Amino acid sequence: MKKVAISTDSNSGITQSQANECKAFVLPMPFTINGVTYFEDIDLSQKEFYEKLMTGAEIRTSQPNPGDLMEYWNKILKDYDEVVHIPMSSGLSASCETATTLAWQEDYVGRVHVVDNQRISVTLRQAVLDAVALAEAGWGGEQIKDYLLKVKLDSSIYIMLDTLKYLKKGGRVTPAGAALGAILNIKPVLQIQGEKLDAYAKVRGTKQGRTTLIEAMKKDFEGRFKEFATPEKIWLAMAYTYDREAAEEFKEEVMQAFPGYSIHMDPLSLSVSCHIGPGALAVASCKKLDCL
Repeated sequence: MKKVAISTDSNSGITQSQANECKAFVLPMPFTINGVTYFEDIDLSQKEFYEKLMTGAEIRTSQPNPGDLMEYWNKILKDYDEVVHIPMSSGLSASCETATTLAWQEDYVGRVHVVDNQRISVTLRQAVLDAVALAEAGWGGEQIKDYLLKVKLDSSIYIMLDTLKYLKKGGRVTPAGAALGAILNIKPVLQIQGEKLDAYAKVRGTKQGRTTLIEAMKKDFEGRFKEFATPEKIWLAMAYTYDREAAEEFKEEVMQAFPGYSIHMDPLSLSVSCHIGPGALAVASCKKLDCL
């Protein structure tokens, strides 16, 4: 039986300190802040990131350097026969495409399997944990990849933003639109259901935004996920940016709306956070592993 390693990047929400516990390898994502390169959870913590973001630092996301990625794989392959690498969704970053291209090099063919299961944050984390379970059950890299691709759309994330400021900064909202949104207390609700981040709704105020998040997930449970929308068959999760206290408060509402579900909650990926800013809240779900 081949020894298969499971790899992801820090957009999974799995920290370097949690990697051993999760039995996975985690590649730190790079960021350029005021011209200086930092690596998530290596020399850039969540706290430091938001301090820089909220004081107006120029932050740019970046994909891992190809050489760094190959060196990372090479280290893993010293102890493993295969690597299943699960990066953030190709709809949100070019890092998945780069990894896929590199995996076609002679040294990696049949040994590195890059999976674009189009997830991020807590749903990507769950895909990694599922892959670890499959590897421990004796599945090969190609088998694990095929399963993750088969279930890639059995997941959903809805995110409410606290401010339009960072969408404006990234050119996704006009200055006039952002100003009007601030006056009217508009809270955009975004969705990730596969390929990319899309608009879902615009609501007035945080209370209505929280309600919209819960109702959107209920709609998925009654529609897209109706065949497996039970605590035994689907994971319910949450994510947030910066404000843990507000997230814990919202978690109580989610638990009341979905009785019987245990809820895992993590900070949202910094690669998404830099575009949406602090104060965001998210609710997510994905189908549980059903093949063991």
